[in-house]
Amino acid sequence: MTFKRVFSVIWDYFLVTVGTVLYCLGWTSFLIPNGIASGGGTGLCTIIYFATGIPVSYSFFALNALLLIIGVLALGKGFGFKTIYAIVLSTILFEVFPRYECLVAHFDERLVVAVVGGIVEAVGIGIILLRGGSTGGTDIAAMIINKYWPVSPGKVYLYSDLFIIASVLLIPGKTVEDMIYGYATMVTFSFMIDAMLLGQKSSVQILVFSSRYSEVADYIINRMDRGVTAIYAQGWYSKEDNKVLLIVARKTQLHQIVGAIKSIDSKAFVSVSTATSVYGEGFEEIKTGLKIKNKKQGDK
Repeated sequence: MTFKRVFSVIWDYFLVTVGTVLYCLGWTSFLIPNGIASGGGTGLCTIIYFATGIPVSYSFFALNALLLIIGVLALGKGFGFKTIYAIVLSTILFEVFPRYECLVAHFDERLVVAVVGGIVEAVGIGIILLRGGSTGGTDIAAMIINKYWPVSPGKVYLYSDLFIIASVLLIPGKTVEDMIYGYATMVTFSFMIDAMLLGQKSSVQILVFSSRYSEVADYIINRMDRGVTAIYAQGWYSKEDNKVLLIVARKTQLHQIVGAIKSIDSKAFVSVSTATSVYGEGFEEIKTGLKIKNKKQGDK
């Protein structure tokens, strides 16, 4: 079991490394050399580079270091080593890749550059998210904002990206055309991320059958900040009473949750199914388009 655990960790970090390389190549090979700035924290750093000449690697590291500090103060020690690793590796790659002209992709059409760059960036980010990591930036900002205000992370991403890409117009020499290419990259990126993770679905429902359900539940609640419901059940073959854990989580947390369950109880039985729509705290708000008025007692 020790060897399997070590191999699993090594494999995770290998894939996070591959994803980070692709993510950085999307920017350094396609977008930045062709004067295109998309959304997210890296998009903001790219605009700073276009405006001041400060390398993306410098502002990327400074921005994420600041967000990590604020995130730890606001959310606690909820950031895994994979996120920190991805941020540090991205900083190094953003410094190294631009030195090699052979890595720059040349296309006659900037729209092709915007689309291909968005695809490469999305594939990289998708791999990182599926292995429980993150490249920081607006991911951290969304978690902080969502804790204190009833704003979904999706809205944070949308509004921040719209603002960041539009701010390219503040740079002398940049035009509306540059902004449109940035939005083209954003749309391509969003579509690809959805396709890689779950298409139109973003959540999963997990059933855990384990004799050590109490330890599993405590870990999920205290270490992963996810709710757990214990359902009383009886094994029909053994006739023994037990509890089944019901967990609803984001798709991006699935790998981390299953890994945690297996580390606590290697014999645990885990069933995962796609949750098409999840409404409530931490997920999506119910939107009916109808305004429901509270009736006073006695009203008919």
